[in-house]
Amino acid sequence: MFQLKWMWKQMGWKRVFWVCALLCSALTSTVSFINPMLSRTLIDEIVLPGDFSRLIPTLASMLGIQMFILSLRYTMLMFNEISSQEFVGRVRRRVYHVLQHQDHFFYAKIRTGDLMTRVTGDLDASRHLLGWVYYNLTDCVVTFAASVGYLCTVNLKLTLFLLPVAPLILIISVTYSRISRKLYRVLRQKLSSLNTVVQENIEGNRVVKAFAREPFEQEKFEEKNEEFRRHNLHINMMWMRFWPFLETLAQTLTVITVLAGGLLMIHGEMTPGDLLAFTSLTWAIANPLRNIGNVLNDFQRCSASASMVIELFYSEPTVADKPDAKPIPRPVRGDVEFINVSLNLNDTMIIDDVSFKAKAGSTLGIMGPTGSGKTSLLSLLDRFYDPTGGRILLDGVDISEATIGSVRSAIGIAMQEVFLFSDTVDGNIAYGSPDLPFEDVKGFAAAAKADGFIKRMPEGYDTIVGERGVGLSGGQRQRISLARALAVRPAVLILDDTTSALDMETEHYIQKQLRHLDFECTKIIVAQRTSSLQDADNIIVLEDGHISEHGTHEELLAKKGYYYGIWLLQNGR
Repeated sequence: MFQLKWMWKQMGWKRVFWVCALLCSALTSTVSFINPMLSRTLIDEIVLPGDFSRLIPTLASMLGIQMFILSLRYTMLMFNEISSQEFVGRVRRRVYHVLQHQDHFFYAKIRTGDLMTRVTGDLDASRHLLGWVYYNLTDCVVTFAASVGYLCTVNLKLTLFLLPVAPLILIISVTYSRISRKLYRVLRQKLSSLNTVVQENIEGNRVVKAFAREPFEQEKFEEKNEEFRRHNLHINMMWMRFWPFLETLAQTLTVITVLAGGLLMIHGEMTPGDLLAFTSLTWAIANPLRNIGNVLNDFQRCSASASMVIELFYSEPTVADKPDAKPIPRPVRGDVEFINVSLNLNDTMIIDDVSFKAKAGSTLGIMGPTGSGKTSLLSLLDRFYDPTGGRILLDGVDISEATIGSVRSAIGIAMQEVFLFSDTVDGNIAYGSPDLPFEDVKGFAAAAKADGFIKRMPEGYDTIVGERGVGLSGGQRQRISLARALAVRPAVLILDDTTSALDMETEHYIQKQLRHLDFECTKIIVAQRTSSLQDADNIIVLEDGHISEHGTHEELLAKKGYYYGIWLLQNGR
């Protein structure tokens, strides 16, 4: 019932079309009894008495009724399509909005393959539930009720002979429905696992080929594929156990009609027209009861999918704007301050009581061993996570009290793991500023020392890159990512190990360009090379989530701690 209420709400005003479709279905089922009634009249009052004066009008009426039924069916299908497509459009739009605004916790918990299954297959199954299953259910109920009502008026005794079979068919159908409910939920999970394996294999195809692991990946796929096949077969075989009983009972109705109806007609309790009406309408009792199993089967399958869509539809991010959140006042200067900041994820302390300041226009360097919390620290500033303790200030404003959009729009970030969209080089660089003039795009590319290799590409800045585009080296991708971060003219520029794939000459060039930007910004640079940080106004060293040392390049060398040890290793001393 909750699913139906949810679907009703998502159709908007076009729910009127859905109601009209159900009414057309009910009306079609009701009108379909007129022709059997006319057939009864045709035999008893026209053919047997030999009065053919009414033959043509009666046949014309039957033809007209049949055309009217076809028009109702067409109207019903059209209304169904309009309402169900409106439902899918609205839900898909909302689901995409949810995915756009989810946080890192969400994507760490749900696999990409599962999300793709929900947005595609599960949503389509939900549309099937709305546009086909409910229609069939209405058709079955109305057809059965109307046929029983009409046949009672024709011959109550024969109708009472038929009715005891109906509860048996219904009991079998409901029993199967209850058994299949859990089976379809498991099937849905196995489909999600299968899609995840395929998605990961496509995304990681270079790694698979690099390690010659194609046989292993094929075996992993075969395992998931076989699980899905076996469970799907199990459900179908379960249905095949129930189907013979349903079909036998449905055919029993025809047998009862012929035997009992024939005896009643012999004893003068039925006319030939009455028997014709019964034989013509036996399907109206048998088919709804026979089809109810298929309808319930579809209902359970689609309901399992709809539940997954609803779960995604109503999921809320843990990092979100507070009700009274306000944008950070413009223009943003870029003063950054961490005050006793901590981050605990899954009972693991990632950041532990970290405090530092970075004045507007200054450069802050961050260094530390792998797993020390450097990227997590930067994720807090961009509100990918909210700290579990302490405060983070941007221009003196606690960013947890500000709108997420205003915080992130003031920050430009270039990460070590670069993602480029399937777009032109121009489009990727101007991603954060779509209206950026082409000359500025070239300028930021030059600042990131990307202009040279971009011009040598097949179509220059109009070359398609990304997942399906021209392949780029790691260093080239990093430089495009850096140009993209610069293009938004951020108040705070975050470089998360952005120059790790660059040669020393390119790194020095970029460092020089960063010192002479045509806009002022606070630069926060994460690097493992001391050469990348030696000009920073302040350098902090993170170890096990806390600051172990801080100071300028010279001050840290004098302390002869972690930073000094890295400097010795990199300078061969």
